Amino acid sequence: MSLWVDKYRPTSLGKLDYHKEQASQLKSLVQDGDFPHLLVYGPSGAGKKTRIMCLLREVYGPGVEKLRIEHQTIVAPSKKKIEINTIASNYHLEVNPSDVGNQDRVVIQELIKTMAQSQQIQSSTQREFKVVLLTEVDRLTKDAQHALRRTMEKYMATCRLILYANSTSKVIGPIRSRCLAIRVPLPSTEEVCHVLTSVCKKEGLVLPPELAKRICDKSGRNLRKALLMCEACRVQQYPFSPNQDVTETDWELFLRETANAIVTQQTPQRLFEVRGRLYELLTHCIPADVIMKGLVRELLNNCDGHLKPEVAHMAAYYEHRLQLGNKAIYHLEAFVAKFMAVYKKFMEDGLDAMMF
Repeated sequence: MSLWVDKYRPTSLGKLDYHKEQASQLKSLVQDGDFPHLLVYGPSGAGKKTRIMCLLREVYGPGVEKLRIEHQTIVAPSKKKIEINTIASNYHLEVNPSDVGNQDRVVIQELIKTMAQSQQIQSSTQREFKVVLLTEVDRLTKDAQHALRRTMEKYMATCRLILYANSTSKVIGPIRSRCLAIRVPLPSTEEVCHVLTSVCKKEGLVLPPELAKRICDKSGRNLRKALLMCEACRVQQYPFSPNQDVTETDWELFLRETANAIVTQQTPQRLFEVRGRLYELLTHCIPADVIMKGLVRELLNNCDGHLKPEVAHMAAYYEHRLQLGNKAIYHLEAFVAKFMAVYKKFMEDGLDAMMF
């Protein structure tokens, strides 16, 4: 039994529920079976991966859905062995090079070279090129991005790259200029509610509009998250009621408790406890930038209006450092320590003012 988010994922550009104009543009882009390198970007849960897979199916047919997981070993120039998992079909290869940290440059060069030099098996659906799908390109090191730029030019005749990112701000200019950029924005509230209602109808369920709207608001219009929340509500209670609780993920509740702990007490002991909580989130594979954004959002809700600009400035500073560094915990803890110092001073100044 598969989750709704997988069970009802569209498989062709014509079946997409929203951004239909963009879907028709993508269809016309590949009518002749060829397209340039693509950079597909947008917020998490907007439907980037779904559109990419629909695009590949448009080019290669249903064979692109016959996937296999491959375990690859790449030998770096230093003789170090790098192991990485890839997802592949006869027509494309999907890999997340940022999984191997600082060795991502070697992975990119070797995998693309191997892919570009291999031939396809089925001659009936033969194309002049294969596709390499690189996910989380915005997390690649600058070395890897520069290597990618050179590789893109070298193997253009036999290989097309589809780059997938949440934001283009961390992708270097030379790569952006070599790709056709396609932005996939979040669906509107109405579109999310329509998809939720449609999925529930296919499952033989009746979803109240009020509940659909609340799920949409709680998910931040992230369609993947909204579908998972809707399915959780179905497990929790059916028939649905308009005012039933919408279950949040455990890590979000944990993050809110962490923010409340920071605000209630500013001591070295509390900072030590918060560090442990941050480690807990990181070890459960919550990305550091997601933790930072969640913390900032919760802390701003507890801040006075005068303090908000300073907190936002601090958050931007440490978020930038987070992208430059390799040890996320250092920068997250530094942000928490700085916030504690600023918040404590603000509270003490406020008390002094009240006394006088």
